[in-house]
Formats: sequence, structure tokens, C-alpha cells
Amino acid sequence: MQFDANHHRCTIVIDNQLPAGLAMNAASVIGISFGKLIENLVGPDRQSEDGLNYPGVIYAPLPVLLAEGNTLRELQKISSADTDIFAMPFSALAQSCKTYDEYGERIASANSDNIELVAIGLIGPKKKITRLTGNLKLYR
Repeated sequence: MQFDANHHRCTIVIDNQLPAGLAMNAASVIGISFGKLIENLVGPDRQSEDGLNYPGVIYAPLPVLLAEGNTLRELQKISSADTDIFAMPFSALAQSCKTYDEYGERIASANSDNIELVAIGLIGPKKKITRLTGNLKLYR
């Protein structure tokens, strides 16, 4: 997907029952994955007046919202059926693993219906993302 801040919106939705530390972990992992996978999401580096480099940041706001766990599953279902929306689901299984190899082994032996989502990142057309997430509360 090629991100265009004029046409796309992105957001991260976190399970409202997740403790703050795990919520921040989920948001940061999704953000890193977004930056890796979505072309043109991150702008170029900028320099301050005194020449200090500030690495590029995201071109658009990235609100972090709250929802119940079943809403996360519904967002995953809707987004997987819509080719205009890129979804980055993040699971409790991923958060419980100590290494990436352990994660790979455990996810490969789990059925998606049994994988608990703790967060999901969404990027897509502004109207579609707003329709899906516009009624959710901001994480504070």
C-alpha cells in the first residue's frame, strides 16, 4: 500500500482491558510494522536550526483508540474483506512470547479463531476508517 495523507487515515485500536504497559507495547509494535510495510507513511528527516537531525515522522495523525476485544475481532473481519484497508492485528499470543522464534512456532500451531487480539492497526481511505472507528474513545 502507498500511503497518501490526503486520502488515507491510520489508527491503532487497543483492547480497553489491556494494562497500560501492554497497551503501549502493542501500539509501538504496530507502529513499527506500519513504518516497515506501508510505503510513504514516514516523511524524510528534518534538521533543526542548529543542525541537529530529527528522523522522519509519520505524515498524518495516528490516533490510538480504545475498544472491547470483540470489536477488535470485528474490525479484523471487516478489514480482511476490504482490499482498500490494510490491517495489522496484534495478539496476546505475540505479547506472551519471549523470542520471535517462539512466536513463530506458537502462531503456526494456532487457529486464527482462537487467537485473542489485543490491538489492531488500520490504514485505508479516510471515510472507511472513520466509519469503522469514529465512535471509539481516544486512549488517554
